[in-house]
Amino acid sequence: MPTRLRATARSEWVKLWSVRSAPTVLAATALVIVAGAFVLCSGYRSGWASMSASEQAAFDPTFTSLRGIELAQMLIGALGVLAVTSEHGTGLIRATLAATPQRAQLLTVKGLVLGAVVWALSTASSFAAFTAGRHLLTGPVPHASLDDPGVLRAVLGGGLYLTLIALFGTALGALTRSTPLGLTTLFGVLLVLPLTAGLLPGDLTDTILPYLPGEAGSQIWHVKPPSPHSLTPWHGLSLLTLYVAASAAAVLTLHRKRDA
Repeated sequence: MPTRLRATARSEWVKLWSVRSAPTVLAATALVIVAGAFVLCSGYRSGWASMSASEQAAFDPTFTSLRGIELAQMLIGALGVLAVTSEHGTGLIRATLAATPQRAQLLTVKGLVLGAVVWALSTASSFAAFTAGRHLLTGPVPHASLDDPGVLRAVLGGGLYLTLIALFGTALGALTRSTPLGLTTLFGVLLVLPLTAGLLPGDLTDTILPYLPGEAGSQIWHVKPPSPHSLTPWHGLSLLTLYVAASAAAVLTLHRKRDA
């Protein structure tokens, strides 16, 4: 690795941990993922007998164990936003650009550092949540094994999904340069848009909802598709990757036209 690239990576590592909320957000992310497995799997175990036959047939034990990711994505996406906007808020970005004027390299290294941290944490948390769920789903309640078709992909996919969400947050932070605006945009895309799409007439919902970033990407940690209109796991993750890449391209384009 070239000397300047190593220096940039070290600098981005230090800056990530200098974000005051970073350790708290990462710890909360792991807690939410694992606690979600305990809460949801315990609930399904106690309520299994009262579920209808169709509900039991549609039950996805792997998805249930990993469903804490739905809340964790908000935390990890917010960290991605803060990783950028904190620099703009303090003015540190000027010193950063003076040291590393190549904006594409800077954005790439920032994404690699944040992505590596998020991937390691969220993948470990996904395995922990799956293990907890497997032990909680007992008796007549179906439980999954890593040897079952699609299960290992789903558990690993939880880490990949959250990594992409963190990078999406980073791109939004770089686009907006504002913590409130970046977080509002992130929550709007991940929360408000799916809720709004779900309120549309049936045909429109089926046409729009599967292609939204969060809905598309989340298919990677499903074993059973939640809807006949859902994208396949890898198609959904690929679409989310395209959203992230398009956002990063927009950042680089705008950076050429404006100052730090």
